[in-house]
Amino acid sequence: MEELDVPDYLQHVDKRLNEEEERLDHYLDSCTRHQLIVTVERQLINEHVTGILQKGLDQLLEENRLYDLTRLYKLFCRVKNGTTELCAHFNAYIKKKGRTIVIDPEKDKSMVQDLLDYKDKMDNIVNTCFEKNEKFGNSLREAFEYFINQRSNKPAELIAKYVDMKLRAGNKEATEEELEQILDKIMVQFRFIHGKDVFEAFYKKDLAKRLLVGKSASVDAEKSMLSKLKQECGGGFTSKLEGMFKDMELSRDINFAFKQSMQNSEHKELQNIDLTVNILTMGFWPTYPVMEVTLPQELLQYQSIFNKFYLAKHSGRKLQWQPTLGHCVLKAQFDAGPKDLQVSLFQALVLLLFNYNAAISFEEIRAAVIIEVGELKRTLQSLACGKARVLTKIPKGREVETTDKFQFNNEFTNKLFRIKINQIQMKETTEEQKATEERVYQDRQYQIDAAIVRIMKMRKTLSHNLLITELYKQLTFPVKPADLKKRIESLIDRDYMERDKDNQNQYNYVA
Repeated sequence: MEELDVPDYLQHVDKRLNEEEERLDHYLDSCTRHQLIVTVERQLINEHVTGILQKGLDQLLEENRLYDLTRLYKLFCRVKNGTTELCAHFNAYIKKKGRTIVIDPEKDKSMVQDLLDYKDKMDNIVNTCFEKNEKFGNSLREAFEYFINQRSNKPAELIAKYVDMKLRAGNKEATEEELEQILDKIMVQFRFIHGKDVFEAFYKKDLAKRLLVGKSASVDAEKSMLSKLKQECGGGFTSKLEGMFKDMELSRDINFAFKQSMQNSEHKELQNIDLTVNILTMGFWPTYPVMEVTLPQELLQYQSIFNKFYLAKHSGRKLQWQPTLGHCVLKAQFDAGPKDLQVSLFQALVLLLFNYNAAISFEEIRAAVIIEVGELKRTLQSLACGKARVLTKIPKGREVETTDKFQFNNEFTNKLFRIKINQIQMKETTEEQKATEERVYQDRQYQIDAAIVRIMKMRKTLSHNLLITELYKQLTFPVKPADLKKRIESLIDRDYMERDKDNQNQYNYVA
């Protein structure tokens, strides 16, 4: 045991046990079999269980030594508490290794793929080497749930973004069946997460972008993911997501009816512009900042016609136009010939200004379109500093300054006829990420408040510790006792409950 590596030692034990079995078969009295074999097992395995596990298990698991792990499991099955000890060390290894995947922010880019690969590897070991032993399967799940929640919120966010990457139209590397398998594996990881509301918030935001910018790889895959989430978390979790799909389907019908009405209308001059409008129900979709921008006269006229058409069919409703989500195809004329440019509405508004001016300063563009400065800088950067430079920036440089000037780039060439200029809407900004996290935080505050009031209304009077215990049973996301205490204080301030006059540790419900 001291001289040999663990795999060699296990081989030695196997060989010794076989030798004793042969001796029993050939010339030893069979009634001594039990005593003899038990003695060998005790001396060679039982006495060294902890030593074997400490010395070599991590390495065998790390190097995926399936043959040696199978032998280890079979030998440990022969002694009392052998599999229990093996299972405990297996669990400790998964937690230790898993934590290194989750905890390091530098590994965030590959975290989800690493988790999926790690889970596959461990599942294979349980199924192949440990004979699908239920005890090991449960231990594996418990270890994953433990380490994935060692870092709050981030794994949930990254899993949602991984699903977005897989469900986007650009993801051509997987067939329908492969995509389905990936989604099933993702759902296993999703089950381990405690803060599922974080996943929901990012998933909802990304789904909205996929639907609105036409980036979804397949409606079937989207619906499949939705039904998996519904099965896992219930209809309440997915009702808003289902509402988003319903809105898109209703919008298709509305647009069809609108186009028919336009053909019969007197606005012939607008018929060479093809307008598609998505009608989104406020409560279903993520909240987007309302931005006022200056639209060209034709678009304003078109919006007004659509408003009249829609409100004639649905009286009592209110339409609020959302320019941040719009996208357009512009026909552009370059020296090398005509091109179609796929752009966001903001990019379109900037480009249309060059129909009337050869060169325009940043401030002039800003005055003309009234887009917020940060948004305008990003828009101009994508048009003048990206891969497809349809504008030329003076002076040259990567960053856009308020003192810059811009010219239409007549010499622009590209082998494609339809060119997609990177759409800012698809890129998540840091502010957007923070806003999503903030929204989750706010929602949690409301949920805690509602749970406290619900419990107090039912119990009428309760001690602090019992109230905290009840809250932990009811809340579906991780929360610190200090945060609960803050919410209790807030409800006392707002007269939903009060401290008992005789016992400061007791709360009474105020009807």
